[in-house]
Amino acid sequence: MRSFAEIREIAAARKGGEAALDALLLTPRSAGEIRATPADRWLSEMTRCVFQAGFSWSLINKKWPGFEDAFEGFDIFRWTLMSDEDIDRLARHKDVIANVAKIQSVGTNAQFLAGLEREHGSAGAFFAAWEPENYVELLQVLKARGSRLGGNTGQIFLRRMGVDALVFSKDVVAALQRESIVARAPSSQKDFKAAQAALNEWRAETRLPLTQISQILAFSVGE
Repeated sequence: MRSFAEIREIAAARKGGEAALDALLLTPRSAGEIRATPADRWLSEMTRCVFQAGFSWSLINKKWPGFEDAFEGFDIFRWTLMSDEDIDRLARHKDVIANVAKIQSVGTNAQFLAGLEREHGSAGAFFAAWEPENYVELLQVLKARGSRLGGNTGQIFLRRMGVDALVFSKDVVAALQRESIVARAPSSQKDFKAAQAALNEWRAETRLPLTQISQILAFSVGE
């Protein structure tokens, strides 16, 4: 595994220089901003990411105002009480993609968020307090307690909500393979532990957030 300074040099060369690379990098939201995000916005974005899997973002974004109306603003306590009648109605709704399993996931994810509200005061407080050095454990929480939030869906959800997050995209995985950190997309505890150890080393070296480390890794792949 090489230093992150060397990886950054590769990415900068591919993107036209340091300034051009820096212009592409995203900055995670502050802990205060994340903490202040209301629960309905967490459920809304979870749902958007779940439904996006298998579809284009442009299609989902075009439909999203209709989703917001159909799901009544994604109030979490309303959807912890999702009924069979709700599922039937939503599956027939003109603005909702008729995938019953994904519709049902809204109820499960509402229950997950309601649990975070009880345990931590708010869902935002839970996500704001999570430390990047334990990032892969957060992914495991999403997979275990949420519905359809495993794999890249949960990672993309965190990134879109402004949480400091690495996405194990095809290019990021390729970079991790190149650095001999993992042999394939992480799926086992051993793989995730190896990835987290490398990320922690690079964070200590650079003081960069995971979001930017993730992007630079991706930009360093290819000719």
